[in-house]
Amino acid sequence: MSIKTAVIGVGSLGQHHARILGQHKNSVLEFVVDSDSKRAEKIAKANKTKYLTDFYDLIGKVNAVVVAVPTPYHYQVAKPLLESGIHCLVEKPFTLNVNEAQELIEIAKSKNLVLQVGHVERFNPAVIAASPFVNKLKFIEVNRLGPYDPRTNHIGVVLDLMIHDLDILFSLVKDRVVSVEAYGAKIFSETEDIAKVRLKYANGCVADVSASRVSMDKYRKIRIFQNDSYISIDYAGKSLKVYTKKEGKEKITSLFDIDIKKPKLPSNEPLFYELDNFLRNVIEGKKPLVSGEQGRDAVELALNILQNMVF
Repeated sequence: MSIKTAVIGVGSLGQHHARILGQHKNSVLEFVVDSDSKRAEKIAKANKTKYLTDFYDLIGKVNAVVVAVPTPYHYQVAKPLLESGIHCLVEKPFTLNVNEAQELIEIAKSKNLVLQVGHVERFNPAVIAASPFVNKLKFIEVNRLGPYDPRTNHIGVVLDLMIHDLDILFSLVKDRVVSVEAYGAKIFSETEDIAKVRLKYANGCVADVSASRVSMDKYRKIRIFQNDSYISIDYAGKSLKVYTKKEGKEKITSLFDIDIKKPKLPSNEPLFYELDNFLRNVIEGKKPLVSGEQGRDAVELALNILQNMVF
């Protein structure tokens, strides 16, 4: 079964949404939309589809859309589309405040629509493969570093980068945050360009999370420490290593006593899995892996961090 789709905002990320939706067996990419007509025309031509400059013109013509416009416009674009009965995948961060997020959630519920949030790291093969090994979490360390990008200087690294990891942490820890310590610095922009945060959860787990856009290289890793194992995930490299004691070993006397698992991971890009999940949810009427509620919770925690941040 194929559904009629569109992508709104075909910039650096939106163009990849269009590429995948233009090729997916369950999608017929009817339109790409961008306020820049030349950009819209170029991406439409590359994907053998039509283009528009006003997203309102999609109403009545498509079943599902990806909203990949800049974050300040997520709410005002998604709201009329949901009200008109169109399923939406809204890029992260979901909205700029919790009230807007909750309103979109309620509209989607009232119309029985799929509302998914684009936390693509949930679909990273390494993250998915790590899930069965996660049990009694003690400590988590996350680092997401990269170069400065002027396109995102309207929001800081907490809402732009760290929010990916806040969502991942919710999915791993499965408990509420009871304490937040946050430190940041404004180096290149009027918002925080680097942030270091310590989160304490009700179940005793502690997470240290760092995000920076003042690094020359991309570095995106998460380390999970448990009573019986250590898990290392490389987001960018899509690799996973799980370190445990070899069976029957009570003490570690050498590296030969450590068992290192390196699961073989599928090669498809996480964005493909995200869009595949979205399309299947629309067709089958199922709840998405990353729901509007989860997108809202990540925004709420990010805003809490910003409120507690010491500069």
